[in-house]
Amino acid sequence: QVQLVESGGGLVQAGDSLRLSCAASGGTFGNYVMAWFRQAPGKERVFVAVIRYSGGTPIYADSVKGRFTISRDNAKNMVYLQMGSLKPEDTAVYYCAAGIDPTRVVRAYAYWGQGTQVTVSS
Repeated sequence: QVQLVESGGGLVQAGDSLRLSCAASGGTFGNYVMAWFRQAPGKERVFVAVIRYSGGTPIYADSVKGRFTISRDNAKNMVYLQMGSLKPEDTAVYYCAAGIDPTRVVRAYAYWGQGTQVTVSS
């Protein structure tokens, strides 16, 4: 019912910034909590950030707090992840996800995008 499409990934240098976007369709965007997860090669998919449908104060993984900012524009059915001070360890496929409650647990999110690759060179 809900489709999510990420974009904005690419190859960047350490210290650079990058903004990821996620476009939602097929549902009522404002009804959903929106989150970003990432999965590095050979690793489990892990939580990055989450924002409630009403906005407010987002929740971040400790590894990205102070460097990444999640935001949403309900009028445009978009969610964003602004990434700064990128490090090689940020290299991963980044996924946006839609759910009901804000949580760090992967399995709690019902809808997922296809992912966008972010590669940070040293």
